[in-house]
Amino acid sequence: MANSISGDSVVDRVVRILEAFPEGVSSLPLGELAARAGLPLTSAHRLVKQLAEHRLLEQAPGGKVQLGLRLWELVNRNSPTLVLRQAALPFMDDIHQVLNQNVNLAVLQGDDVLFVERLSRRGSVANRAKVAGRMPVHVSSAGVALMSAQPPHVQAAYLARFRDPTGKATTEHVRQILAAASTHGYAELAGVVDPDTWGIAVPIHDRQRLAVAAIGVVVPLAEVRIQQLVPALKTAARGIGRQLGAPGE
Repeated sequence: MANSISGDSVVDRVVRILEAFPEGVSSLPLGELAARAGLPLTSAHRLVKQLAEHRLLEQAPGGKVQLGLRLWELVNRNSPTLVLRQAALPFMDDIHQVLNQNVNLAVLQGDDVLFVERLSRRGSVANRAKVAGRMPVHVSSAGVALMSAQPPHVQAAYLARFRDPTGKATTEHVRQILAAASTHGYAELAGVVDPDTWGIAVPIHDRQRLAVAAIGVVVPLAEVRIQQLVPALKTAARGIGRQLGAPGE
């Protein structure tokens, strides 16, 4: 693969272009896209043209550049989260119909949790989780539930490199919330992201009994019903696990 003068490969530069689109921004002028990708304008122009030929990028109104529909097509056809979403949606919908609040599905991505599905309704409490959005593990009940169910060496490595840029959470605090979640089989975080909400989540295990995802809810802090919510979430997690081929308990 040909390298640039700076030594980065074509693949590196393509990835930087695709990652340059910020969340919630559907199109960018070519010059801004090049700057955000850290590329010379001429290199960005050439790569954008080549990617557009494969429909991975498209021309937007006003001469801007946007991500192509073919990216969405390829991801939705072959994404490893497709089976997970298909298995989880009926159970998420059941909880959503009863609760009338936010229901999230998430997977672990390094030190972040990545949300792959979300059900909400008009009037639901604030929910910062967005489909294809990320949050740090320690501020999300889904992230805490997932990390608490990982093997000890994975948790230890995470804690060893943990740094909270806001300075609000210490390594010892995160160690304690992971231990509590592991003991109880679910994670709960009250008012961490939004002061008026409570996040509750449980891990979903695959056939090797590895925690591969988490299902959770975001509810009003004043209306929390732990005794009702946790059993419902655990039942849903087991059902999703069975759909994924997990062994029965």
